[in-house]
Amino acid sequence: MRLNKHISESGICSRREADDWIFAGRVTVNGMRASVGASVSDDDQVLVDGQPLPKRTRKAGRRHVYIALNKPVGVVCTTESETSGNIIEFVGHQERIFPIGRLDKDSEGLILLTSNGDIVNRLLRSENGHQKEYLVGVNKPVIPSFLIGMAKGVRIRGQMTQPCKTSRLAKFGFRIILTQGLNRQIRLMAAEFGYRVTQLRRARIGEIKLGTLKLGSWRNLTDAELAKLLPDRSDW
Repeated sequence: MRLNKHISESGICSRREADDWIFAGRVTVNGMRASVGASVSDDDQVLVDGQPLPKRTRKAGRRHVYIALNKPVGVVCTTESETSGNIIEFVGHQERIFPIGRLDKDSEGLILLTSNGDIVNRLLRSENGHQKEYLVGVNKPVIPSFLIGMAKGVRIRGQMTQPCKTSRLAKFGFRIILTQGLNRQIRLMAAEFGYRVTQLRRARIGEIKLGTLKLGSWRNLTDAELAKLLPDRSDW
C-alpha cells in the first residue's frame, strides 16, 4: 500500500497532507526517514512525529462522515492541532475528520469535511469538473473588461488559470465559477487587474449549496447530495 494512503486511512489527515508530512521529514518507516511515493506493508512501523498511527476500523454497515460547514473568516483549513483556529477544533466532531480542499483563512463559506481519506484526492482533481461558485466583493466598481479578462484566464505565479464563468452582482461585487482551486486564486487573479478582494464567500461546490446554513454551522450531507458527489455508494 502507498504510504500516504496508509497514513490517511488512520484518519489523521488526507493523502495530500500525508505527502506534505512525508516531504517535510515528519514520517519514518522502520526508523528511517520516509520518501514520497514509498510503499509499506502491515508489518512496517510507521511513525508521524515519532508517534504511531492511531488504529482505526470502520464497523460493517457504518457510513463515513460527510458534512458541509459554513466556515467563518479566521478558521484555518488544517488538521494541525497546534494551529490556532484550526477547522477540526472549530467543528468539534466526535469522529476524526479532515477538510476536502481548502478555503483560505480570510475567506468564508462552504467547505466539505469527511472521515473518508481515500476520497479526497479524487474530489480535488480539477478534471472531474466539480464547479465551485464564489461571491466576491472588491474595492473598485466591477466593469465588463474586468469580468471578461477574469473569465478568459489570468497568469498567476507562472501559470494560466483555466477559463471560468463570471457575472456582475453589484457595483462592487461579482460571481465567479471555477473548476480548479489554486491557492488564493481569486485574490491573485483580481490583483492582476488592480482589484483588491474585500470579501470572498464560497456558495457552492458541485451540486452542494451553502443555502441558508448559518455562518459557523455545519450539517450532514443528504443522500441526494452524496449521490451526485459520489455515485459509487461504496464510498459512502
